Amino acid sequence: MCFYAYEDYTKYLEWLKEYADKSSCQIHAYVLMTNRVHLLASADKPEMIGAMMKALGQRYVQYINRIYKPSGTL
Repeated sequence: MCFYAYEDYTKYLEWLKEYADKSSCQIHAYVLMTNRVHLLASADKPEMIGAMMKALGQRYVQYINRIYKPSGTL
């Protein structure tokens, strides 16, 4: 499970915008499902998409671990 409550979706989207801006990535479309995320993104430097996703993932996992204290991987 990736998203447990409405607030989780809003946090993820807030941080997605923040890291997309920092990485000069464009988000063209997204789908947030309870158990996964689909993104259509582009960047002038393709490696920046990976950097954006790494930073976003690290921050979001820390948030989920702090709030819900799950066991196993996210």
